[in-house]
Amino acid sequence: MEIATPHGPGRATVYRPRGAHATLVLGHGAGGQGWAGDLVAVTEAMTRAGWAVALVDQPWRLKGLKVASRPPTLDEAWIPIVRRLRTGRGGLPGPLVVGGRSAGARVACRTADELAAAAVLCLAFPLHPPGRPAVSRADELLRPVEARIPLHVVQGERDPFGSPAQVREHLPNPAMVSAVQGAHSFGPGPLDVVRAASSFLLSLT
Repeated sequence: MEIATPHGPGRATVYRPRGAHATLVLGHGAGGQGWAGDLVAVTEAMTRAGWAVALVDQPWRLKGLKVASRPPTLDEAWIPIVRRLRTGRGGLPGPLVVGGRSAGARVACRTADELAAAAVLCLAFPLHPPGRPAVSRADELLRPVEARIPLHVVQGERDPFGSPAQVREHLPNPAMVSAVQGAHSFGPGPLDVVRAASSFLLSLT
C-alpha cells in the first residue's frame, strides 16, 4: 500500500497472518537496491510466529533515487507511514516494534518514543562511518534506552560501522547486543541473525 508523507508517497508491504498478535515494522538501509536478505528472513520467521510484519520503502526509493534523504526527512516520512499502518480499518495490532537495518535502524531509534513503540530492533546499527569512530551516533542509539523502551542490536562481528564490542560500550547492558557472523551486510547465511532477532522479539509477547 502507498501512504502519503510530507516528502511524497512511501510504500508498506504488509505480511499479516491470521490472528496476528503483534506488529513489527522494518525500514531499509541507505542503498537503493532491493530488500536485504536478513530483513526478508526475519520477516518470514516472525510471520510464521504469528506477527504482522510491514516492510517500509521510504519515498526516496519510490522516486528512484540512489542516495538516501537526510535523517530529518527520513523521520518525517517514517512517522506517518507507521501511524497509518496502526490506525483505521485493518490497523495492525499492538504491541508495536519498530526496527530496520543500518539507516533504517537509526530512524527507528530516533522515532520510537514518538510512535509509542514497545521495543526497537536494530540490525547492523551504523555506530560511526567506517574508519571514523570519533563521529559517533551513540546519541541516536540511546534514545530508546533513555525513554525506557527495550532495545536489541544484532551486529556483525566484522562490521566496519562499529563492532559488537563498540556498540556495547554505549549501552547499559551487554546483553542488549547479539554478535553474529559477517560484516555490515552480515553475509549469505542469516540464520544467526534470525535467531537473535526472533529471540528478542518473542520475549516481548
